[in-house]
Amino acid sequence: MIKHIVFWQLEDFAEGKSKAENARIIKEGLEALQIRIPQLRKIEVGLNHPEAPQGNYDVALYCELDSMADLDTYQNHPDHRAVAAYIGKVKKARVAVDYEV
Repeated sequence: MIKHIVFWQLEDFAEGKSKAENARIIKEGLEALQIRIPQLRKIEVGLNHPEAPQGNYDVALYCELDSMADLDTYQNHPDHRAVAAYIGKVKKARVAVDYEV
């Protein structure tokens, strides 16, 4: 199994929306992929708690897939690409790790 974990730090204001609005849009867009991409076994999207320390990233993604090939299929799926394109417009930074268990 492959675990795909990504964190994004968002701009304070982008695409005419606040950081909080963009975080919610990202969360909804990513969670909608669960029913559209069969290779995606599990997905969780978390938004940083408002009382968490400053400097934390704003959005966390956790996915489970069966293989690196499935991860590639997920990342290249048109619905994922649409969400990723939006994230690209509103993110300040991104970190990720993919590991096998």
